[in-house]
Amino acid sequence: MMELIHTAIPGVEILRPKVFADSRGCFFECFSQKEFDALVRPIVFVQDNQSVSSYGVLRGLHFQKGDASQGKLVRVVEGVVLDIAVDIRRGSPTFGKHVAVELSGDNCLQLFIPRGFAHGFSVLSERAVFQYKCDRYYAPGQEGAIAWNDPDLGIDWKIPPQDVILSAKDSAHPLLRDCDCLFDYSQDLYSE
Repeated sequence: MMELIHTAIPGVEILRPKVFADSRGCFFECFSQKEFDALVRPIVFVQDNQSVSSYGVLRGLHFQKGDASQGKLVRVVEGVVLDIAVDIRRGSPTFGKHVAVELSGDNCLQLFIPRGFAHGFSVLSERAVFQYKCDRYYAPGQEGAIAWNDPDLGIDWKIPPQDVILSAKDSAHPLLRDCDCLFDYSQDLYSE
């Protein structure tokens, strides 16, 4: 059983599972297609991914372009991350705004990021195991990204900038205002 928590950006949703704990540990259902469809929206997830990262690693802000755009359901199995979803739908009332949610193995929260958003996270613990479901397959030729430190976004990643660890690719993304591969708010990204 999941509790749905709305964020400041419609469509970006937090899911909190009911955790059953006793002296042996705990149990919770981390995903139910039927419940997800009823609470959030009907979606079929087609790919599960996992990353393992150390403190200071920052991954993002990524998205898939065009017909490869992805909705994601993300969670942390071990450790703590700050997860970020940025609205990159031109014309949206929340264009350029973001939602920041701390996800951890302890709080068991999940974040749904719909198509039309850039996504990234920073690792706040010594180690983090991060898992996510995608509703479309990864398409290497359709990768897009914006700069993690874009001053117009005003994201506090909860890590001192000198401690941020980036891939070479993630250190060279354009600012949001210079990105020409964004989404149109008037377009229904879920019509097939």
